[in-house]
This record gives sequence, structure tokens and C-alpha cells, in this order.
Amino acid sequence: MKYTNIDFNNKTILITGAAGFIGSSLCFYFQENYPDAEIIALDCFRSGETFSNGNLKSFGHFKNLLGFNGQVISGDINDKELLKELERNFNLDYIFHQAAISDTTVQEQDLMVQTNVNAYEDLLKIAIAHGANMIYASSAATYGDSDRFEVGFEQPNNAYGFSKVMMDNISYKYIKKGVDISIVGLKYFNVYGPREFFKNKTASMVVQFGHQILNGQTPKLFEGSDKILRDFIYIEDIVQANIKACAAKQSGVYNVGTGCARSFEDIVNILQKELEIDNGKEYIPNPFVGSYQFFTEANIKSTKENLDYEPRFSMEEGIKAYLPEIKRLFETEVKKG
Repeated sequence: MKYTNIDFNNKTILITGAAGFIGSSLCFYFQENYPDAEIIALDCFRSGETFSNGNLKSFGHFKNLLGFNGQVISGDINDKELLKELERNFNLDYIFHQAAISDTTVQEQDLMVQTNVNAYEDLLKIAIAHGANMIYASSAATYGDSDRFEVGFEQPNNAYGFSKVMMDNISYKYIKKGVDISIVGLKYFNVYGPREFFKNKTASMVVQFGHQILNGQTPKLFEGSDKILRDFIYIEDIVQANIKACAAKQSGVYNVGTGCARSFEDIVNILQKELEIDNGKEYIPNPFVGSYQFFTEANIKSTKENLDYEPRFSMEEGIKAYLPEIKRLFETEVKKG
């Protein structure tokens, strides 16, 4: 479905991180709804390279773009020559900037800031030069140790959250300058849904629990997990927020969640009910006590007011919509893997 009256046909749209979870979902939204839009999908794609924590440097996967008809460019947003080529070769109307180091456990602070902060400002300058509206991925990780999930109350507790705060600060700097483009940052809460599978260990617990249950395993939950609450948001509502951000009443940074915190216990209960498989539950000690968020819930008042955003999927509805894909992945990826 279309989320705005804006006609994106004959517009040039750059999507960074386009082979990732949210980037690829945006690629297909435009392809399906605006066949005459020029979509440029930029991603550095995965290689064997890893960070010091052993996780991949890029989660971008070609399978997320199977069936995509637009232009695909393999490149790193830290490559200033690549950015110059993009600026020269395309007349951009919109930039959806999803590319980032999004692994919160990455220890390479220098690369985190270079990729998430400095490259963002380089892209923002291109957007301003082209008169292209900028919509970018911020994160609920900016709140960290805060107990108030509103813009202005950020307390990041890792380098990733810090980098996203710095991106938001850059945005406000340019907004205050009175630039002629719209700049909207979207603080995503806990996103789940199709095309996240190739995030590996950083994919949501929805798909991970789903595959454990289908595999005959007993889902492992932290002790007290019925009291560990998160704002889980289905990918379709993330896409909705990105599209509606193109018609934002004012530039700024906005929370994107459901505004309703749910427990990890709820996820397992819904999955086992929908799959009609009851493998029970196993409770294990939480090794992250002291550095773990026990509660997140987006305040979406300003998002509703300025983006006309309204979450459409409860957790029950989101998991139900996701199940066919969870089952397909189990057959085609998990069992074969």
C-alpha cells in the first residue's frame, strides 16, 4: 500500500545500506508502488571481513535484493571518490540513508564514528547540493541508560548509540542553518520482519526463537524475561515511517516504535501458539545485568503529529504476517545450513 500522496515516479532515489534489512525493504516498496522511479541501491555487501568481535563488517546480502530491478552499486560510504561520483552522475531527489555499522558490540570506535558520523555529513552535503530530502536511520540505542524515551533525553552506553547521537546533532546543526531541504532522522526501536535473517546473530529474537521452535528446541529465555520489555516494531511500520517522513511537517528527529512495550516471553508465547508447537521454555541467568536495558518504549507523540505516523501492527499481527517467511527461511536456509 502507498503511505503518502507524493508521486515518486520519475524521481531519483538513493538508498544506502540497500542490501540490508531496512534498505532492501525500501527498495521493494518503491519498485512495487512507483515503477517509474529511478532507484539506486548502494551497499558494500558482505565479504569475509570481520570486526574484532568476530562479527561480519557488512551484513548486506544479495538475496535481500533478489527480484530488484533498479541500479545496484557496490561501494563503501567512507569512499569519498564514490560519493563524488554519486554527486556527479545522478540528480538526486531523495536519500534514504540506512547504511551504518549497526552492531552495538563493535569495539572499533574509530571506524564506527568515521562510518556512522563523518560519512553521514558527507552525504548530507550532497543532499543539500542536490536539493534532495534526507531521511536517515537513527536508533533507540541513543537512549541507552535513559528512562525517558524522548528526543533530548539520550544517554548512550555504547559507541553505536553515541555515533547516532552525533548524527542527530549534525542534523540539528544544518536544520538551524535553515537549509532548503527536509532532514528527518528516525530512531528505530526493536525492528523485526522479512529480510532481517542475514543479520545473523543480530537478527531479532522473533526469527531466532521461531527457528529454535521449528527445530524442536526449547526456547531459552533470561530469568525474569516476562519483565524485560521492549518496543518491538514490524518492518512494514518502519517503511511507513520512512515514506511519511518525505512529507514531514517539520525537519527533526523522531521515534519510530509502537508506543507499546512487550516482553520476550510474549514473543515465545505468540510464536508457539501460531506455530501450534509447544516446546516449553528454559530460563537461564542473564549475564548482562548491569549493562542491559530492561525497558524501552517509544514516545511517538511528535511522530504522529509531524509525520502522520500511526503504527499498524501489534506484536500479534506482526508475528502472524512474518510467519510464512520464518517458515520459508527455516526450510531454505536453516535446514540446509
